[in-house]
Amino acid sequence: MRLDQFVANSTTLSRKDAKRAIAAGRVRVNDKPCKQARQHISARDSVQLDHQPVAMPEELYLMMNKPAGVISATTDSNQATALDLLPVELAARVHIAGRLDKDTTGLLLLTSDGQWSHQITSPRRDCPKTYRVSLAEPLGDSARKQLEEGVLLKGEDTPTKPARVVQHADTLLDLTIHEGRYHQVKRMLAAVGNRVTALHRQKIGLVTLDERLSPGEFRPLTADEIQAFNG
Repeated sequence: MRLDQFVANSTTLSRKDAKRAIAAGRVRVNDKPCKQARQHISARDSVQLDHQPVAMPEELYLMMNKPAGVISATTDSNQATALDLLPVELAARVHIAGRLDKDTTGLLLLTSDGQWSHQITSPRRDCPKTYRVSLAEPLGDSARKQLEEGVLLKGEDTPTKPARVVQHADTLLDLTIHEGRYHQVKRMLAAVGNRVTALHRQKIGLVTLDERLSPGEFRPLTADEIQAFNG
């Protein structure tokens, strides 16, 4: 991490003010003055600002039960965002790992740890996501088989990866996918001649939405939940 980024993340200084403090000689690295904002800082280095030690705050890992009607974005001038549901001091530090559509509810993960969120969002990681899907029409055997084998979405050249389908009723199922294509679940059901009327994400990887969280509520992840994405 660059020195100016480290100082900004570890103090109340903005990135611009951190650069100014470094240029002014107010920052020391390993007891030596350092005026290079771009210098790389590792976990082994000690950093001081105005002769006071500074250290990175601990990383944040949160789960939220996202309600309908809020978007998965950091900021938006016209619409409520998921981060608006957090206290200001937390919202300023986290980003969303795996977004949800505005009208989709359920499990949303938020973190300050970029490497950790990459384990969730990178296509190479093949991280499964499970959704509870309500349908306009009953799902027939043929349509279910298509979902389990992979379907070709409108406007795309390659079919989806095979999905896992657990049917609870004619118009209610759990669908597990391993990709993150645009509006994927809705488009998959449209591709087999159906329509999604409600969509709720229940699980990402091995982490399941805490059923005690009401819509809009959040909690820190447990150590086991955090570690589940570090394998």
